[in-house]
Amino acid sequence: MATALLIANPSASQFTGGLYREIVNILKDGFDLTTEWPISALETGVATRRAAESGIDAVFAMGGDGVTHHVANALEGSNTALGLIPAGTTNVLARILHIPKKPRAAAQAATQYSPVPTDMVRVDADTAFGHITRFATFSLGVGFDADVVSVAETRPFAKSRFGGVHYATTAVTRLLTNLRTEYPNLRIDCDGDRFDAVVALTQVHNPYTYFGKVPLHLAPDPPEGIATLAANSLSVVRATEIFGRAVLRRRHREATGIRLWSGYDLLALDAEPAAPFQADGELLGDASRLEVRPAPDAVLVLRPDPADHPE
Repeated sequence: MATALLIANPSASQFTGGLYREIVNILKDGFDLTTEWPISALETGVATRRAAESGIDAVFAMGGDGVTHHVANALEGSNTALGLIPAGTTNVLARILHIPKKPRAAAQAATQYSPVPTDMVRVDADTAFGHITRFATFSLGVGFDADVVSVAETRPFAKSRFGGVHYATTAVTRLLTNLRTEYPNLRIDCDGDRFDAVVALTQVHNPYTYFGKVPLHLAPDPPEGIATLAANSLSVVRATEIFGRAVLRRRHREATGIRLWSGYDLLALDAEPAAPFQADGELLGDASRLEVRPAPDAVLVLRPDPADHPE
C-alpha cells in the first residue's frame, strides 16, 4: 500500500474536526496514512521535507492555497507527490487542476489518481533579509497585486467569509486611493524588451483566477509556457479593461500601456523602491530584484489526467 502524510491547517475556513476525521478515514482506504498539524509555515515545510526524504509516496495538504504553497515548495524536485484536499476559501490550484471542490470528494478521488508532473514558476528575489528562492504553483504577483494581498490579509474574517469577493473589493478600494496616482517603479527586462510598470502578474497555468468560477486568460489562446502581464499605470478604468479582456479572452492592446510576455526563459525585474511580491496569495515581503523562470514538471501532483481537461 502507498504511504502518505496528511498535513492539515485547522484554521482553514472549511476545516472542522468532524471533516478532518472523515478525510482521514477516506484516505486510509488507499494509503498507509500518518498525520501532522504543523503550527507554522516553517513547520509545514520541515514536516514535508522530512516525509519526502523518508521516501513517502504522497503528502496531502488539507486547507487552502497557503498550506498547498508551502507543501509544494518543500516537495519541489522530489519523487513525493502532492495531494490536495481543498478546505480553504478559494482553493485556486485545486480548481485549476480539476480537483473536486468538496474535500470529501477530493479525498475519495485522490485514492484513484496517479502522480502527474506539474509546472511551477521559480522566483529568485533579493530582499532586505537576503536572497530567497520560492516556487509558485499558480501565480506570482509584484506591485499592485501583492499590495492587494497585503491589505486583504489584515481582515482574515472577511477573507474567510467572502473569499474572492473580498479580494475584488480590496482591489477596487486600493485603486480608488493611492495606487491610481503611483508612477511606475518596476523595470522589467524580458527577451530584449524593456518595460516600466506598476504591476506584474505571472500566470503558471491557463486559465487562472482568484475570483470563484470566473476564469481569467492573460492571452486569447493558451500561451506556451508561463505568461506575465504588466501595466505601466492603474486606474479603475484601466483595471476594468484588463479584467474584462481576461474574462472575455480578448487580446490586450500594448498601445494602452500593457505588455504581455509568454514562453520566456527569464524575466528580470528591478524595483526602486523595493516592491511587495506574492506567490499563490502568500505575501513574501519586498524585493529590489526578482528573476522569474519557468520550472517545468517541478512537482508531482495527484490529479486527473490533463488529457481529460484540455485548455
